[in-house]
Amino acid sequence: MDFIRVRASADGAETISYWTGDVYGWQDDGGPHHLFGFEGFNVARAVGADGDRRLLTREAALYLDPATRQVLDTWDNPFTGRAVEVRHVFNDPVNQRLGAYPVPATRLGDQVVFNVDVRLAYPSPLKVADYPDNSASDTYRALELFQFFVSAADLDSGRPDVPCAFSWCRVSPWLPWMAMGQRGGGLVYHCRGAKVAEVPERLRAEVAGRAGERFLHAPEEWSAPNMTSWTAFAEQAGRPR
Repeated sequence: MDFIRVRASADGAETISYWTGDVYGWQDDGGPHHLFGFEGFNVARAVGADGDRRLLTREAALYLDPATRQVLDTWDNPFTGRAVEVRHVFNDPVNQRLGAYPVPATRLGDQVVFNVDVRLAYPSPLKVADYPDNSASDTYRALELFQFFVSAADLDSGRPDVPCAFSWCRVSPWLPWMAMGQRGGGLVYHCRGAKVAEVPERLRAEVAGRAGERFLHAPEEWSAPNMTSWTAFAEQAGRPR
């Protein structure tokens, strides 16, 4: 499966995907507003045979001041006038089963573009009745839109780990820690990145200091369920996810 070699490595080696970008927000009657910078990485390992390929990953990402690009610990919410604690992304695990569905690919000259469009709608781990300040709906709805750009020559080479650059767009509800209640509107993440040999030093140090060295490596074994910003918030609030 070509996409395994693009997203990770067919020989089971760890690969690092780094991204940087921005987060925008809008309300039904205003915006969009540039709310945050966003920088993070995912460490992945592909395991299993072609019929049951699994991607074992952890990911971490930090919310930044949109002007200075410094890491935020608190944020003055311009919509509510309240200062809130910023909850950065430390998701462990973020595992996937690959191979059950085809990944579309488009040839564009000497490049090939793989696109993964993920439409999400499932019961929210944060019910409005339990989290009126942190949840807009009992159903979580979002879009995760990825494009992976690779050289056709690299893809045809047979190498287990194909270099790639990628784009990622996410349309989602307000984050739980923003304490937006049931206000209309939501967020758009717009990021770009690539496979890299190492995590940039500032990001590496921040993540290790805040969440530990394990985020610098992929999991060794499959586990479930996956962690998200919503399940992490519920867990930190003392409720089972």
